[in-house]
Amino acid sequence: MIEQELDRLLRAAKSNGTLKQKLLLTRETEDPVEDFCALARQEGYAVNAGELFALGLTENDAKLRSVNGGGVNAIDGWDDAYEQFFTALIWT
Repeated sequence: MIEQELDRLLRAAKSNGTLKQKLLLTRETEDPVEDFCALARQEGYAVNAGELFALGLTENDAKLRSVNGGGVNAIDGWDDAYEQFFTALIWT
């Protein structure tokens, strides 16, 4: 569910410069993750911090399982869906 919401939010921000700027500004607040999630919910996207962090961990765990024991070390950053979202947003 959250994957689809983040994808929808990213697509919307790519075509709406105001939304993109608002999202980027949340990174400069005292509580950036909560403020990002609050803005996303205000804009109509079901995003919350718990699911956001769980998504990153779930994706990272799945990548590690997919190598049948060959990749025993996680790659830094693969477990951070929040940062991945902003990386994609900045590069668009």
